[in-house]
Amino acid sequence: MADAQTLTPIDPGGANHLPAPILGGRLAPLTQFVRQPAVQRALPAIAMTSAIGIAALAYFTMQAAPQAQLFAGLDDADKAAVAEALQAQGIGHSIDSSTGALTVDADKLHQARIALAGQGLPKAAPSGDSLIAALPMGSSRAIEGEALRSAREADLSRTIETIDAVKSARVHVAAAEPSLFVRDDKPATASVMLTLQNGRSLSDGQVQAIRFLVASSVPGMNADQVSVIDQRGALLSDTASGSDMKAFQLQLQVEDRFRRALDTLLGPMLGAGNYTVEVHADVDMSESQATRESFPENDRAMTSEQITRSVSGTSAAAVGIPGALANQPPQATTITAEGPQPAPANAPAPGTESNENAARAYEVGREISVTHSPQGKLRRVSVAVALNQGKKALTQADLTKIDALVKGAIGFDAARGDLVAINQRPFVAVEDSSPPFYDQGWFLPLVKQVGAILAALLAFLFIGRPMIRAAKQRAAARIEQNQALEESLLAATDRPALASGSNNREITLEMIEAAPSYEARANLVRAFVRQDSARAALVVRHLMQEGARA
Repeated sequence: MADAQTLTPIDPGGANHLPAPILGGRLAPLTQFVRQPAVQRALPAIAMTSAIGIAALAYFTMQAAPQAQLFAGLDDADKAAVAEALQAQGIGHSIDSSTGALTVDADKLHQARIALAGQGLPKAAPSGDSLIAALPMGSSRAIEGEALRSAREADLSRTIETIDAVKSARVHVAAAEPSLFVRDDKPATASVMLTLQNGRSLSDGQVQAIRFLVASSVPGMNADQVSVIDQRGALLSDTASGSDMKAFQLQLQVEDRFRRALDTLLGPMLGAGNYTVEVHADVDMSESQATRESFPENDRAMTSEQITRSVSGTSAAAVGIPGALANQPPQATTITAEGPQPAPANAPAPGTESNENAARAYEVGREISVTHSPQGKLRRVSVAVALNQGKKALTQADLTKIDALVKGAIGFDAARGDLVAINQRPFVAVEDSSPPFYDQGWFLPLVKQVGAILAALLAFLFIGRPMIRAAKQRAAARIEQNQALEESLLAATDRPALASGSNNREITLEMIEAAPSYEARANLVRAFVRQDSARAALVVRHLMQEGARA
C-alpha cells in the first residue's frame, strides 16, 4: 500500500493540466472546474452560444440606433436650450446635418420630452386660447383687436402644421379698419409661410385647400387674397390658381390621354421600344357667351280691337254767322240718267254725317337665342410617331395602315387642321445614365447585413470550431489518461486490472483512496459500484452513519 500511495501517475499528453503554474496556482480552482465531466460535455454548446453572441454583438454594433425627431419647427435659440438640457440630463442627442433637426434615440424619445417639459422647454409659440386668456383687463380696443388677430394667426398656423408635408407654418393676416362707406371697404388679405419636410412637396390641390382654410377663417376674405410661399421663396399660390397653369394642365391631360391610347394601340403590334409617340394638343381656353333677340317678319297676332261710330243729321235750319261758308246747307242730290243706285244697308240717311274710328292692338313674335362656348375646346391635334426600322423596314402599305389607326385613335379632323406624321428610322442604343449600384440606397444596408453575417461565420470558424475541437481532444486525452492511470494503479497494487469484456479485475477501496485526481477517483468509484453494488451500498451507509455521528 505504501508503494501504491507514493506512485506518481503518468500523464503523457498533459491533457489534465493547463499552463497555470506560471500564475502560482491561482487558476487551480478554475482548472478543476473546467475538468469536471459536466463542464467538458457542455463546452461545445458554450462555444456555439459564444459564437452566436459574438455575431449578434457585431451585428448590433454595426447597426446605428434608430433616431426620432424630438420637436419639429424649433428655432436655433430653442435648439440650443434643448440641447443643453439634454446634455445635463445625460440623454444623447444629435443634429441632422441636412435638415438641422434635433434627434434622440427612439427608445428615449418620451423620456427626453418629459425631462424637457419639466424645465418648460421648448418655448414654442403660444396657442390662441393662451393669448386671449393673457389679455389684461381694461385693454383698449386696438390692443384687443391685435390680440384677437394674433390668436387667429396662431390657431391657423397650428392647424396648417397638422398636414403631413408641413413642418411649420406662419400666418400673417392684414385687415383694414371697417369704414362707414361701402366703397371705402378693403378686403382682408393673408400670407402663409410654409416650411416643408425634407424631400416633400405640396400638390396644387393642397395649396388651394390651405388658401380656402385661411379665407374661411377670416371674415370678408377671399381665397384669391391669400398668398402661400415655401421656405425656398417659391410662390405656391400662383401655380395653384393661375389661368395659364390651368390651361397647361388641361393640355397635359389631353395629350396624356391621346398618348395612352396610342400606346395601347401600337404596343401589341410593334412591341415595346420599337416606337415613340409625341402628341401636341392646342386647347382653346377662351370662354364666350352670346345672346340674340329677333322678331319674325310675318309672326304677329291681333290681341284687341275697338271701333267707334258717330252719326249727325242736317234737317235742322242752318244757323251760324251769316255770310260764312260753313253755314251753307249741303247741295241737293242730283240723279243721273243711269238710274238710282241702291244705298247700303248701313248708309246714313240723306242729310246726315257719320264718323267711324277703329283701334286695333297686335302682339309681335320675339325669339331669344343664347350661345355659350365653354373652355377647353380642342382646336388642333398634332401627332408624331417614330418607328424603329430594324432589320426589315415596313412597307408603304403598312405605314398607311398605321396612319389610319393613329387617325382613328385621336379622332382626326381635317377641318380643324389636325396633323399626323409617321416616319421610320433605325433607333440608336441609348446608354444607361442611371447611377452605379454602389450609389443606390439599398447597397449600404445590404453591405451591413452581409458584414454581420460574415462576422458571425468568422467567429464560428475561428473561435467556435477551435474550442469544439480542443474540447474533443481534451476529452479523448482524458479518457486515455484515465485508462493509463487505472492500469498503472492496478499494476502497482498487484490487483487484476478492470478491463472491458470478460476479463474483469477487482477494485478495492485502497485503489480508490490512492487515486491522484477527481476524475480517476470517480471512474474507480463507478467501476467499484458496477463490480459489487451490495458492498458499495454498505460503504455508503457506513459513511452516512459516520457523518451523522460527527
